[in-house]
Amino acid sequence: MNEQVFRSSLLPVPLSRRSIFTHLLGTFPTTPHLVGGFPASSPAFIDAATGVTISRGQLRSFALQLAHSLINLPEPLRHQPNGSTTTRPTVLIFSPNSIVWPIMALGASAAGFTATLANSGYNPGELKHQYVDAGAHLIFVHPSLLDTVKNMLTSIGCSDMHSRVIVATSGWLTGVPDTEISGASGFIRLENLLGRGQLSCEVNFDGERSEETAYLCYSSGTTGKPKGVQTTHYNVTSVVDMTKPLWPNTRPCLTASLAEVTGPEQPDIALGSLPYFHIYGLVTLLLLPIALCTPSVVTSGFVLETFFKAVEKYRATGLVLVPPILTVFARHEGRYRLFHSETGRRWPGIQRKQVELTCSFTAFDKCDLSSVRTVLSGAAPLSRDLVLAVKKRFEGAGYNVTVTQGYGLTETSPIVFILPDKHAYHHPGSVGVALPNLEVRLVREDNGEVLTDIEGGGEVWVRGPTVMKGYLNNSSATAAAITDDGWLKTGDIAICNKDGFFTIVDRRKELIKYKGFQVPPAELESLLLQHPDVADAAVIGVLSTETTELPRAYVVPARAVAKEKAETFALGIQKWVAQRVAPHKKLRGGIVLVEHIPKSASGKILRRELRGRTASDMVYGQIGVRAKL
Repeated sequence: MNEQVFRSSLLPVPLSRRSIFTHLLGTFPTTPHLVGGFPASSPAFIDAATGVTISRGQLRSFALQLAHSLINLPEPLRHQPNGSTTTRPTVLIFSPNSIVWPIMALGASAAGFTATLANSGYNPGELKHQYVDAGAHLIFVHPSLLDTVKNMLTSIGCSDMHSRVIVATSGWLTGVPDTEISGASGFIRLENLLGRGQLSCEVNFDGERSEETAYLCYSSGTTGKPKGVQTTHYNVTSVVDMTKPLWPNTRPCLTASLAEVTGPEQPDIALGSLPYFHIYGLVTLLLLPIALCTPSVVTSGFVLETFFKAVEKYRATGLVLVPPILTVFARHEGRYRLFHSETGRRWPGIQRKQVELTCSFTAFDKCDLSSVRTVLSGAAPLSRDLVLAVKKRFEGAGYNVTVTQGYGLTETSPIVFILPDKHAYHHPGSVGVALPNLEVRLVREDNGEVLTDIEGGGEVWVRGPTVMKGYLNNSSATAAAITDDGWLKTGDIAICNKDGFFTIVDRRKELIKYKGFQVPPAELESLLLQHPDVADAAVIGVLSTETTELPRAYVVPARAVAKEKAETFALGIQKWVAQRVAPHKKLRGGIVLVEHIPKSASGKILRRELRGRTASDMVYGQIGVRAKL
């Protein structure tokens, strides 16, 4: 290849080869008051709902206590691991975000285990694939998801669930009782594994051992079932250190309480609704804040008013989000009943006297968002128009906020590009510059195959210390994704302007992105073909009014369907699929009944033809779809 190799405008940074636990929470005998180079008393995570805080020192201690129990399991959890006895055990975390999530993720690392992170929306069948493929030894499960785990284990013939399941309770820490689920008696709870002892130090991963797998997230790819991405200790310590230069003015929290510092010197505080099981959330909301000593507020799910109240309460300075949420920011309107008095809050335009009235105020006006300095978006492209619309919405409420974005994928741990704050409005819509220590190519042709016809564009190929070790148990997929000389083929098409800023313009691979979650068309097509009334099927993504892609299915009925019964037939298939997939894989883009699926001579589905006809399709069951510009 003779394509230009792009490097970051930022200088390379020194990288470490050691455990991610050591990197973030390491200690030295000469400075026992410091954890990871910052005060042990500094807050690390704050539960948004209760305000309960875990300090850096507590996090380290809890993780080492958990690690001790993982290495010295109590009797109910002792059993022969599923995986090879020559590899380190793997634990599966199946939970929405919670204050105990960091304890589980870092406790596994301290014990020298691999943690595989499962989508909390998975049904038993989807969870089964990841559990079996990863060779998981134990499952940490949120109480609300215990039935899903039990059904999954039943499906594989597991006769002793109590030896494999740990209920990830948090009431012992927050003081709020955990929801009791029927059939939960007899299972070990997370608190049962704490207080039994503590490792004197974490398991060592120095030198070459840093290439061992720390986290195993699952990436759908473009064909077949999701693949386990082997992210090493070196991958994650590198991405943390390579990302730091993008925020040179970060203010760490060096006190035991956020209330101790106010005003211009207030420390940075991260807040986002991204799930920790997604590597974007894992790195930006869990690992990087520890490295920067910036407290991270733990939330689960997204409700606009609740989210903004958390911003106001904890004085969050950096929001980490995805484009669909920014669409909500840009378009949200609401009506609120206001009460103002001499001692109440002074609302814009309201005289300083007691008055009660109803008027139109957005959540931007209802909550004090003056602490927010930066909004970072990722997991899907953020358009120039949406960047400027969100900027305008903040400005309209009297706030000066930088809206920026980054780009990456699970296979790159995950960050490749970030748009620095100072350039955010000079290059809106761009994903920015490459991280230090990375090399990037825009490849137009690979082994004789033309990859794109976009002028100046090419498929993004990346090489550097954050590229995954490979796909677990799938050497052929690894060989197809990574060249012999270390270049990872991302499948995404980008252009680079004269100033060195990249913009993602298309996707060579067919993966659908629904609100940041990956939806592989091949998986849905395979499922549709199991329906007795479906002869053939194809799935594409269609852009919605929420600035996300919705899966749409083109279905060839096995038998002729009368016109008056078409809608009932299509909606029946849509419902049938919904009952068998995770929520993000539902066919929200609707069903189109067709006589045949366009295919090439080799049998490949011609999705481009399907995308070209979306505006004229007769669609049943679609929601909020608009034409893709």
